Amino acid sequence: MNESINHLPTRRQKALLDFISNFIEANGYSPSYREIQEGMGYKSTATVSIHVNNLINKGLIIRNSRYARSIEPVDLNSIGSFTSNQIQPNQEKWLVEKVEHLFKEAEGDLNQLAIKDLEALVITLRMLGLDGAAQSFTLRLGNLKNKIA
Repeated sequence: MNESINHLPTRRQKALLDFISNFIEANGYSPSYREIQEGMGYKSTATVSIHVNNLINKGLIIRNSRYARSIEPVDLNSIGSFTSNQIQPNQEKWLVEKVEHLFKEAEGDLNQLAIKDLEALVITLRMLGLDGAAQSFTLRLGNLKNKIA
């Protein structure tokens, strides 16, 4: 992610950000480019790609290119106001569900890179004070490491 927000969004970019946010809130996962195309009335997924890449370049969206449906708007209200490692209950629920999803993906396609990514996630859970979740994922991580060894 960029160190800081480069520019505020244009009116159209704000509409796209709102669409993505509303879609995630309603469905629990990010929209596909085809769903964005249909929802925003764009003529092609190439147009969606251009708009999404512009928002990424502005630091208004983050995307994990290794995963489908991984675009997420950056919460502009939280930038610069993060003062502790405490997270809200709804954030905790989302985070644990996301880590669970990544564990399931890794269990289906087990490799060393996936193990390293999962290790980082478990460490992050501990840093955020989610010790119970970290402990349960640590046990699963150990089982995955034993399978790959």
